[in-house]
This record gives sequence, structure tokens and C-alpha cells, in this order.
Amino acid sequence: MKKIEAIIRTHNLDAVKDALVRGGFHGMTVTEVRGFGRQKGKTEVFRGAEYQVDFIPKHKVEVVVDDADSSKVVEIITGAARSGQIGDGKIFITDLADAIRIRTGESGKMAL
Repeated sequence: MKKIEAIIRTHNLDAVKDALVRGGFHGMTVTEVRGFGRQKGKTEVFRGAEYQVDFIPKHKVEVVVDDADSSKVVEIITGAARSGQIGDGKIFITDLADAIRIRTGESGKMAL
């Protein structure tokens, strides 16, 4: 199993969610996060005063899938979230040792 974590722009969340559901991937966890990379924050103006926003609001989408489906999920997320501009986000893929459904006790692929 693989855990896929995608850090995406906030306004791309609905497009990514809809694309994953259309692709047959219904289970996901979404978290509001803040951070920066090459984008290095942004400058905003409030009441005539300029100030620096270092941490940009983003969303983290987490999906756990079978090994065979991981490349398809990555393709779906990149297709829905890519604008070609700095700040589109990142995708992290990690191996997952096990998953257990609390209600039934099922584990592994059956728990997904």
C-alpha cells in the first residue's frame, strides 16, 4: 500500500476531489495547512500598510491506495492541480506497512 500526500493550492481542492472521485478513489483526508517553498510567501496590503505573509495557506490531501493504483492517483492529482506556476504544490509518496478498519478489524488491502 502507498500513502499519497499532496500539498495543493486551496482553490484547487474541489477540482482534485472531483477528479479523484471520478477516478474511483473515494476515501481521502483533507487538512488545511500553511507553508512555503520556492514561492517564499507573498506581500499583501492591508489599510495602506504593506506586510509580508511568509506561510501561504494550502490544503493537504491524503489518499491511501494499493501499490498498483499509486501512479494513477498521482496522475489524477497532478492533472487537476497543475497550473504551471510556482506554488502548485508537491506530492509525497510513502510505503504504508498496514491499515486496519476499526469497525470490522479488517487489515491490509481489505481495510481500504
